[in-house]
Amino acid sequence: MAENSKKIKIVDLKRVKVTGGLLGEKYDTVLRSVIPYQWKALNDELDDSEPSHAIENFKIAAGLSTGEFHGMVFQDSDVAKWLEAVAYQLAVNSNKELKKRADEVIDIIAMAQQEDGYLNTYYSVKEPGNRWTNLRECHELYCAGHMLEAAVAYYHATSERKLLDVMIRFIDLIDSLFGPDEGKKKGYPGHQEIELALMRLYDVTGEPRHMNLAAYFINERGQKPNYFLEEWEKRGRTNHWSPFATWQDDYNQAHLPVREQDKAIGHAVRAVYMYTAMADLARETGDESLKKACRTLWENVTNRQMYITGGIGSSGYQEAFTFDFDMPNDTAYNETCASIGLVFWALRMFLMDGESQYADVIEQALYNGVLSGMSEDGNRFFYVNPLEVKPESCNRRHDKEHVMPVRQKWFKCACCPPNLARLMTSIGQYVYFQDEGGVGINLYAGSRYQYEAQGNPIQLEQKTNYPWEGTVSIAVGGASGQKFSLKLRKPGWCDSWKVMINEQEEQACLVKDYLTIDRSWIDGDRVELVMDMPVKTMYSLTELQENAGKAAVVRGPVVYCLEEADNGSNLSSLILKDDAHFHVEYDGSLLKGVSRITAKGVRETVAGESLYSDQAPRTEATDLKFIPYYAWNNRQDGEMLVWVRV
Repeated sequence: MAENSKKIKIVDLKRVKVTGGLLGEKYDTVLRSVIPYQWKALNDELDDSEPSHAIENFKIAAGLSTGEFHGMVFQDSDVAKWLEAVAYQLAVNSNKELKKRADEVIDIIAMAQQEDGYLNTYYSVKEPGNRWTNLRECHELYCAGHMLEAAVAYYHATSERKLLDVMIRFIDLIDSLFGPDEGKKKGYPGHQEIELALMRLYDVTGEPRHMNLAAYFINERGQKPNYFLEEWEKRGRTNHWSPFATWQDDYNQAHLPVREQDKAIGHAVRAVYMYTAMADLARETGDESLKKACRTLWENVTNRQMYITGGIGSSGYQEAFTFDFDMPNDTAYNETCASIGLVFWALRMFLMDGESQYADVIEQALYNGVLSGMSEDGNRFFYVNPLEVKPESCNRRHDKEHVMPVRQKWFKCACCPPNLARLMTSIGQYVYFQDEGGVGINLYAGSRYQYEAQGNPIQLEQKTNYPWEGTVSIAVGGASGQKFSLKLRKPGWCDSWKVMINEQEEQACLVKDYLTIDRSWIDGDRVELVMDMPVKTMYSLTELQENAGKAAVVRGPVVYCLEEADNGSNLSSLILKDDAHFHVEYDGSLLKGVSRITAKGVRETVAGESLYSDQAPRTEATDLKFIPYYAWNNRQDGEMLVWVRV
């Protein structure tokens, strides 16, 4: 282990309680609505929606039911992510009924496990003779990874080992089959996931085999001869998915060894899951070449291929990164899972390097590209998150058929809703962090955190209306002269701030964009961080041709948009004055409480019966009304626009 690899630590989720603000509201929505709703979906209890059959598949594999496997080849992963979200809830909130339900599911999963440890309902029920014959397409290792993450989370939450032991048996089987040793398969996942899950398992067990298996899958990827080509030849050149017959190895980042990859390309979720594991492994081992690769890829993604909303993966074809600055707005894919994966990766990069830029991206993706994936009531979801929508165009154009103008009840490929649930229920781990000198705050949200300093329990309590206001109050409870540092992230959007301690201004030291306060604390100390939060008009590099002559309106971490519900149709005819004054007003009755922004602008029209005219456009003064991007399509169907003409 490298000397500096463990200086920054993820906090114990049991010690964090998110209590208020926007994150608290969304956290409560997931607990109250999303988890129960998704349970219904997994059990085919939703009307007029794509059936899941995911729980039934496990019952069939366990011998508790009869029938055929139904759903995607990776259907098991939906159950795993639901269980993981439940585990995070149980870590913080006691719920006997939910735990009983989860334990019943775990019992079924254990019964579905085969004698040698194998666990996958598709291959157990539908193709029992074809295990490990199509790693590229059929997600066996991906499903194993998700169930392993659920097992680790459930163990942390409850200290119960049943699911963990099930998965360790399965990992033992996988470890016996894959690796560099003579006689083992030289394969690796077609869809990366198990790598990051193995690193989480290693954190629990400390067993070198678990980390070594993750390292093998990462290091073997992209090597020659190409394993995916070899297995394709062995199975008679057949494909589970017909598009794979022509797709190249860059689709799943197997075109080069990972240390030689310097641009993000291919399926975005696969990519960021792999980058997450790379950063975790690099941090744990101190591998400088792997760290360098992580930083190079991070720079490419965040400075060349990430939307202002924290969305990534611009192409609907292959759900993929394409090339630098290829970022259309109306056909943007920006899968919700990809933004979630970006948050996972950013946290691991932060743990590796300790720089605030990674927390800035967590915040950017979370408040925009992730929260947009869920409706206000938690019962509708976006898989795709474009920055410009005209419903008729989405409904009638083949090249926009992936863009849904309204959130959906469920999906045939339902990876995003349970992924969103597991992120939001674990959000406490992103709010706080610990290092060798003390405790830090990366996300500002109403919350409480139990911290230990010199063996003495300390409670930090945040109170704030962030992101609608820039003031954060932090109360220190239980301290009696303990000395530790408190680190407050200065967000990248923040240009002016002040820190008060017990109502006296403090000259906090700025270290790596963290306002750092070193002192001996006593019970009742109160820190107040006041950040100016002006509205900003943001412009993109000229290489982003779709945004030429346009600006995006941003306040704090929140990206805003125009919606037809407030501004009428034909949003592209609206122009924001370049000297516009922005009026900000918090409206507690709008969309469960948001700050809306109003600015002076004009509506441009060309009159006449002819399609084209040599007459200059006419303009009419109008107010432009902006709402947070994540909140669009919660009132009525209609157009939406982020980048506005200036």
